[in-house]
Amino acid sequence: MLSPERLSPDSAVLSSKDASAQDSASTSELSTSSREVRYEYSPSFASLLDRLHVSLFISTYQAGKLVAVSAQQGALTLTFHNFQQVMGVAAGPAGVAVGTQGQIWFLQSAPDIAPKVEPLGQHDACFLTRRSFYTGEIQVHELAWSGEELWIVNTAFSCLCTLHESFSFVPQWRPPFVTALAAEDRCHLNGLAMMNGRPEYVTALGQTDAPQAWRPGKVTDGCLVHVPTGRVVASGFAMPHSPRVHHGRVWLLNSGHGRLVTVDPATGGTTNVADLPGYTRGLAVHESVAFVGLSKIRETATFGGMPIAEKHDLLKCGVGAIDLTTGRLLGHLEFVSGVDEIFDVQVLSGIRSPVISGPFPIADGGKPIWRVPHPSDPT
Repeated sequence: MLSPERLSPDSAVLSSKDASAQDSASTSELSTSSREVRYEYSPSFASLLDRLHVSLFISTYQAGKLVAVSAQQGALTLTFHNFQQVMGVAAGPAGVAVGTQGQIWFLQSAPDIAPKVEPLGQHDACFLTRRSFYTGEIQVHELAWSGEELWIVNTAFSCLCTLHESFSFVPQWRPPFVTALAAEDRCHLNGLAMMNGRPEYVTALGQTDAPQAWRPGKVTDGCLVHVPTGRVVASGFAMPHSPRVHHGRVWLLNSGHGRLVTVDPATGGTTNVADLPGYTRGLAVHESVAFVGLSKIRETATFGGMPIAEKHDLLKCGVGAIDLTTGRLLGHLEFVSGVDEIFDVQVLSGIRSPVISGPFPIADGGKPIWRVPHPSDPT
C-alpha cells in the first residue's frame, strides 16, 4: 500500500458504457454493463480534504468516468459519471468543462439547486450539463480557463486552441519546432500551465516535427516550453505531464519516473520533490499540498521502456496527497480494481460536496435534473 496507515475499504457497482454503444450515445442514455470499482483510502486523506475545505474531480479515460471525491464525516464519498474517454477537466467560477472523445461538455454551476438534491442539505455545489461543443477527434488533453475563454491542448494538431461556433477549433499557438498545422501528433503536446490567466508553459514528449516522431525518444526527450517566448526551458524528461505554476515555482510530473519535480526556468535544472508508486499524471496544487494522479501502465508501444516499468507489479492507481515543503505523503486514495489509469485531477476550492448531473444521469445511477425559468425571470 502507499502508506502504513489503516485503509478504509469501499466499493461501488457502476454502470459502465458498453463499447458498442459509445459512438451512438450522444443523444440517448447509454446501454450499460456492470463494472465493480473497489477503492481504499487512508483516513488522513479524508481529513485533509475536510481541513482544506475542498473536494476533487478525477478523470479516467480508461474507465470513461469523471469521479467526484468528497469527505463526509471522516469518510470519503465517491460518485462516478459517464463521459466517453474523458481527459482534461477545467473547473472555473461559472462551471466545469470536460474534454472527451470528439467533444467538450460544459457543466453550468447551479449552487441554488445543490441543497435540493438528495440527500437533502448535503451538497454545497451543483454542476448541470448544459451544452457540448463538437471538435472532432483532436485528442483533447488538458484544459484551462482564461476568464470565460477555454484553452485546450490539441494534441492531434500539436497546438493550443480555443473555441468558436463557426469552426472546429481556433489555433492560437504551437511550439516553434512544429512547422505546420496537421492532425499528426507531431510532438505529443499534452500539459498546460496558466499564470495570471494566460498560458505560460506546456509539456511535450519531444521537440519533433513529423507524425508520431516523439515515440522513439519518449524516455529521454520530454520538454517544458515557455509559451510567450517559445523557448524550451527544460528537457530530458520521461513523458512529462501536468505543468503548474504555484507560489512562484514551476511544478511538473516526470511521469515515466513516477516523480513530482520542480523546474528552474532560468537554468533548466530540476529538483525531485517526491517519488510515487505509479505513472504520475494529473496534478492539482492547493495551498501547500499537491494532489497527484497515479496510474498503472499498460505494456504497449506508448508505455513500454519507461523507467517506472521496472516496478510494474508494484504500481498503484489513485491519488496521492504530497506536502510540497517536505515531499511527505499526507494521505492517499487507491483504486484497487475497476480503474487502472488516471488522467486529470482538479481541486474544487471551497466546495466540500459537489453533485454532478452529467449527460447520462440514468446510466450514472441518478435522476435527470431539469432547470426551467421561474415565471418572473426574464427569458
